[in-house]
Amino acid sequence: MTAKRVILEMGAGNDLHGKDYTKAACRAVDDALHHSSLVMIRTLGVNKDDVLVDVTIGVAKPEEVDTEAVKAKLPVGQVTVKAVKGGLDLPDPDTGDTLVMASAAIEVRLDLD
Repeated sequence: MTAKRVILEMGAGNDLHGKDYTKAACRAVDDALHHSSLVMIRTLGVNKDDVLVDVTIGVAKPEEVDTEAVKAKLPVGQVTVKAVKGGLDLPDPDTGDTLVMASAAIEVRLDLD
């Protein structure tokens, strides 16, 4: 049977001064994780290793995201992370600094036999 999506959670994160896409992505994942509690894993007796977790990160420069660092933020499951074009870079003309914003979508899938 094909795994079914049972949770979809979104988050947003930023790096105000370092123009660090990985930091913004990790903060977006943290934001999404703080909106959820996977009590169903315990309630349904699901093995944590059988949980499929797909993370999509949107940033202006996806090639600059360390997907392994983002993956390390997830506490359970078989995790995949991909970075795609999205998010927002907001330059500050007064300082030359750039605010980096990232969005994260975390999908949890289970094989529901």
